[in-house]
Amino acid sequence: MPHAAVVSFLNAAAKAAGEPNIGILMVPAMNAANYGSYGRYLLGAETLGLAIERAITALPYHSTGDGMSVAIVGNEVRYSYAFALAGCEGYDAIAVAAAGVLLSVMRAYLPADWKPLRVELDIAKPRQTAAFETVFQCPVIFGARAVTVVIERHHLAATARRDARSIVTIEDVMRARRGGAPRDLLDVVIEQIRTQVRTGRVSLDSTARAMDTSVRTLQRELNRTSADFRGMVNAIRTQRAIELLRHTEGTITAVSAEMGYSSPANFARAFRKVTGFGPREFRTRDWPHGVAEQFSSPPPGENAVRGPEVRDAFSAFSVMAKSGSGGSSGSVA
Repeated sequence: MPHAAVVSFLNAAAKAAGEPNIGILMVPAMNAANYGSYGRYLLGAETLGLAIERAITALPYHSTGDGMSVAIVGNEVRYSYAFALAGCEGYDAIAVAAAGVLLSVMRAYLPADWKPLRVELDIAKPRQTAAFETVFQCPVIFGARAVTVVIERHHLAATARRDARSIVTIEDVMRARRGGAPRDLLDVVIEQIRTQVRTGRVSLDSTARAMDTSVRTLQRELNRTSADFRGMVNAIRTQRAIELLRHTEGTITAVSAEMGYSSPANFARAFRKVTGFGPREFRTRDWPHGVAEQFSSPPPGENAVRGPEVRDAFSAFSVMAKSGSGGSSGSVA
């Protein structure tokens, strides 16, 4: 949704309700966890510092034109968000709500009674400021250069206060950004397989059930497009394993469990059969620039592996074998 539309809507809502500080009312409900794949990705980091780093890295896939930064000055950390639409009519509400989102990231890692050192807002100082300090539970400065939350430096090492959850990678955020609803049957099947791979259980039967059709009908439709369900599953599962190995810090055991294997040994055996490398070797190998990543991140605008391409989806592993000085490639079909 364009930011301009959001700003316009909130501005109209504030006028209709006669509530000039509608942004303040929104702050308690603002939570990065509700921001889809982007929110799950950044809050999946082990520490607050890494969460902020992920938020900055993945922002281009979440919001166009805005900027996010972090600066360390002495013992203070300044976590800032700069809107492309800063200063437009109705922007005040968006700026205040955005501070609530930044705070939600920190509160996912810090104690329940934690309070920021201060909040800085790039809006004019209102007549009444008490409500702002009450909501943010700290001093609030107005007329700043960007929406900024200031905390103590040592908080960057704080670990997450959450239960274990499914791993989200930067590739998940990228795919969501390309998004929109699946356009045809193969797109729907691919998304179903991706979802099932993340749960660790994939089957043609469950895919047909999720699509409200019969296994026979689904198989017939796939045959018409020369697509092979097993090949699609193998390609997408391998793609997911590569993403987890390349872009997360989880142990091989954790990656194995995430992929639904009964043991790390079974995962290693399956991964080696496809790629020619064991998971640990693949993760630590010094690949030429961009070689490994190209297999887990389809070019923007392109759908995931489909049709006859499924059988050759990871034929590029032969390229790795040639350029990576050793190993052999295998077919996923």
